[in-house]
Amino acid sequence: MNPATPALNRRAEEREPPARSAASRSRLWLDFVNTDISTPTPRGDLVRSFEALLSWLSSRGAIDEERAAGIARRAKLQPAAAAASLVDARRVRASLRALAERGALSQRIQDDAVVEINRVLGRSAGTRRVDRHTDGSLVRAFVPTGDAFAGLMIPIVESAADSLVSEELPRVRRCADPTCQRVFYDATRNGLRRWCDMGTCGNRAKAARHRAKSKLHPFPELPER
Repeated sequence: MNPATPALNRRAEEREPPARSAASRSRLWLDFVNTDISTPTPRGDLVRSFEALLSWLSSRGAIDEERAAGIARRAKLQPAAAAASLVDARRVRASLRALAERGALSQRIQDDAVVEINRVLGRSAGTRRVDRHTDGSLVRAFVPTGDAFAGLMIPIVESAADSLVSEELPRVRRCADPTCQRVFYDATRNGLRRWCDMGTCGNRAKAARHRAKSKLHPFPELPER
């Protein structure tokens, strides 16, 4: 066997799945957790305002454009309700980050997340339906009745609930790069993926190892005569 084969296989298994794959859409909760990847810098938060939250949900297909436009109009008429909805979204996100990072190792964190998920699911009345996604695939949708803001987190928490029920948490983890806060689902065959993206964090780690090795061995070894 070619000695380079294991390394090639490992690199192939660590590649990031396509961003718009079905698996990516079905784990919407992980995408939502990653909206705070630049914290504690407030401007780095992708949901730093209600308008940004609405835009993010729309861009991920969690709400359709017509509903997003209607909620945006309602937010201008009810700014306090929109602000409260944003606070609630961040609360949900904090709970789901704990679940993504440590849920596989802690029953308490799982239970806390379940309480949060059920809180969101229990307060919203509406209609569940199947809609056609922009790429042609079918997705589940929730259309709330009454409070326009109450159902915004439904797609997020339902996605997290799917991962819990499917027992996926052992393959959900935070990137091994200590400077990166992204979480991801490890879809590799061997379940040993460490980086959110081999092209960025993985390459930085390889470069760091190379620099450390160069410091230990600053001069190339000369061949024996």
